[in-house]
Amino acid sequence: MKFETDYIEKLAKIISDNGLTEISLEDGEQAITIRKDLPEVIAAAPAAIPAAAPVAAAQAPASAPTVAKEPEAKGKAITSPMVGTFYAAPSPDAAPFVEVGSTVNVGDVVCIIEAMKLMNEIKSEQAGKVVQICVKNGDPIEYGQVLMYVE
Repeated sequence: MKFETDYIEKLAKIISDNGLTEISLEDGEQAITIRKDLPEVIAAAPAAIPAAAPVAAAQAPASAPTVAKEPEAKGKAITSPMVGTFYAAPSPDAAPFVEVGSTVNVGDVVCIIEAMKLMNEIKSEQAGKVVQICVKNGDPIEYGQVLMYVE
């Protein structure tokens, strides 16, 4: 396999058309990885920093402890055990497994993570009330990312 310009352009089109962020190919001693930056994330971060910077500079010591204590107030985090796609319901037309305010028991399914075409049920490790859901249906998620908080 030769990584020519036309071939690389076709790979870039596959990434763009399918909503992918990265594709890697390997053939013997040759390898190629093509990554797509997410401009909305990059564009949103600089806009938020300058707006918050003047306020944060005046209250920097007071804001740091508040940020550290915030996760404790939310309850216990349910995190993703894998990289994949978050689904709040078993099918697009079904009701979500849980919503903010729902009561869950240990072992209750709270969501599904699709990874490599496999649907993995994520179960609660704690009984309590769902106080916050941190991701939206269909969002790509990373290993260890907080999905929701239960208290």
